[in-house]
Amino acid sequence: MESPQTCCEQGHQNLEAMKAGMFLRKVKSRMWKRLRHYKLQEDCKTIAYKSSWAITSYSTFSISDVEAVREGHQSEALLNVADDFPADRCFTLVFRGRRGNLDLVADSAKEAQAWIQGIRVLMENMENMDESTKLDQWISDWFLKADLNKDGRINFKEAKKLLKMMNVDMNEEHACCLFRMADKSESGTLEDQEFVEFYKMLTERTEVLDLFQDYSSDGQSLSQCDLEEFLREEQLEGEGSYEHALQLIDCYEPSDTARKNHSMSVDGFLMYLTSPEGSIFNPERQGLFQDMSQPLAHYYISSSHNTYLMEDQLKGPSSVEAYIQALKRGCRCVEVDCWNGSNGEPVVYHGHTLTSKILLKDVITTIANYAFKASEYPLIVSIENHCSIEQQEVMARYFRDILGDMLLTNTVEGVSSKLPSPEALKRKILLKGKKIGNESESPTGEVSDEDEAAEMNKDSPASESLPTDSKELSDLMFCKSIHFHSFEHSRMSAKPNEMSSFSESKARKYSKEAGSDFVLHNTRQLTRVYPSGMRTDSSNYCPVDIWNMGCQIVALNFQTAGVEMDLNDGLFTQNGCSGYILKSEILRKKERLFYPENPEEREDYHPLLFSVKVISGQQLPKVKQKDWSIVDPLVRVEIYGVPLDQVKQETKYIDNNGFNPHWNETLQFTIHTPELALVRFVVEDYDKASRNDFIGQYTLPFTCIQPGYRHVHLLSKDGTSIHPSSIYVHIKITEL
Repeated sequence: MESPQTCCEQGHQNLEAMKAGMFLRKVKSRMWKRLRHYKLQEDCKTIAYKSSWAITSYSTFSISDVEAVREGHQSEALLNVADDFPADRCFTLVFRGRRGNLDLVADSAKEAQAWIQGIRVLMENMENMDESTKLDQWISDWFLKADLNKDGRINFKEAKKLLKMMNVDMNEEHACCLFRMADKSESGTLEDQEFVEFYKMLTERTEVLDLFQDYSSDGQSLSQCDLEEFLREEQLEGEGSYEHALQLIDCYEPSDTARKNHSMSVDGFLMYLTSPEGSIFNPERQGLFQDMSQPLAHYYISSSHNTYLMEDQLKGPSSVEAYIQALKRGCRCVEVDCWNGSNGEPVVYHGHTLTSKILLKDVITTIANYAFKASEYPLIVSIENHCSIEQQEVMARYFRDILGDMLLTNTVEGVSSKLPSPEALKRKILLKGKKIGNESESPTGEVSDEDEAAEMNKDSPASESLPTDSKELSDLMFCKSIHFHSFEHSRMSAKPNEMSSFSESKARKYSKEAGSDFVLHNTRQLTRVYPSGMRTDSSNYCPVDIWNMGCQIVALNFQTAGVEMDLNDGLFTQNGCSGYILKSEILRKKERLFYPENPEEREDYHPLLFSVKVISGQQLPKVKQKDWSIVDPLVRVEIYGVPLDQVKQETKYIDNNGFNPHWNETLQFTIHTPELALVRFVVEDYDKASRNDFIGQYTLPFTCIQPGYRHVHLLSKDGTSIHPSSIYVHIKITEL
């Protein structure tokens, strides 16, 4: 093993090589391979690159945008050129959100390693920064953008332009006065650190300062007793708040002297309020906290529809990357549509459309590699099978050989009266599809509602949508897809591992006509719901009404950002992002029927009053990139849950201030079924002439909300953090 010193020297050499810059080949496909010059900037946080023919113009990306570095041929583009470039020279940078990967090839294995190891070290440094360093870093990044001649200084005119870029529109005299205070060297310009100070004076949080003064005995600091009082009175922490006050001081107070005196300065107080502990999301529900030993039917399962698609359902690309993205987001049910391919190789694509095709064996290999990276709980692979007997046998072989011990093959027919639990199925992959019944039955089985393609192509000849089933593949199915007859029929005869699939419209129809029966059905059986065949643009339906029925596998198009995916992400953020959420007791009890349309009729009906005071916003991002445009933000609070709870309220908008808008408005809601409610905070840029522009949002289950003074850390349209943008609120929850 290398000594720490050797590792350190190696790390230094890697960074020096990256700073010197290097030509790397950017690969998009077998035909598109171009040299680009990549170079790590002096700040060790930004990478600049330019085309080989460009003279000076570099583009840049930040290390904080990189989510992972993959070595070797771990992307479709690099797999396509595997014959030309050996794996030890290839690597992929995966970015956060929906930005495409960057596939690169170095001239030698040594150069590839310099970048792979170098970027990983830089990513780790970024991860380990505390909140205050992250904020300084964010301000410095802006400073670099404004310092056009790269001399490390900016004058007042450049500072004003930079503030506009940062969404700050403010009184010029006030800004000029603060600029002079920050200009310690009296040079008429600010250097990097001076600009950070200038920005901090500019963004002083008077609303936090006032709160601090309210609880400080001496007006200068919070003693351990002062802080304990604040935690008890405002944050509604009961037992242990004295000890917790000391922990917060140790964790967030930047001054050594204050820490030794067991007290907290206003800087420490602000760091606590903007930290994960001061966030609206209760940290106790962030980790795995639920009972994972109940039958599978008792859990919501994070589920994706047509997982292989990157875009629309008609002509978009199919890609193994789409499986990687879904699995990394904690998805626990993926879909594979199998069709006959050339050379006896089954392919995956959206049948009867122009979507591109990928090899089934590549899909299964990707699933094997990524199945348990985000969660150890079981992964369900939902198979829509349109292959001939011969290619089904190839499918069966691939599932067995590639998945190996991960594949759960023992069937539960007649063995048990209920499904096993997520705990009992850890690190297991369950296949779901058509299964041949008794040996005497015809091997064709019956078509299930599963066949979305069959549903869309009702005119196609039956023989085309109904291939005969292979026993070899059938034997591997753990969950059996069956046609749904009626709730009565399934109550009398369904086995625990049998499962029906409904289109969204059919699921809605059953919830309207027989809501209580549907809820009862879902206490025993797994139900899968998928988007209507009409949604060719890969749009999504609202999952909440279907979750209210207790349906477990509510499949959405993960590739499409929007409110529906925000709700899905919001529900599955709790419980360790494991992809499994234990349903509320009202949806698991067979004895007491719950009907979401009439929540007041349940015997333990306890509505709550939910009061949100929207105080202020911090560093909201610009929506339109024009220099002069500044946002007019408003905040809307949306409640999703049983029909009686679905309601929205919003604040007024603030003119021209995305920087530190103050609303000080209270919005109030009655929540009838708290255990099924989700709360979505949305910030928009008001526009009187057209639709408001989206700025950011944050969604979480009502049961995960912490009362008191809290920050809501905003996410972008595709669910990634837009640090340091947040809104500051005060939350009160009382019984009615």
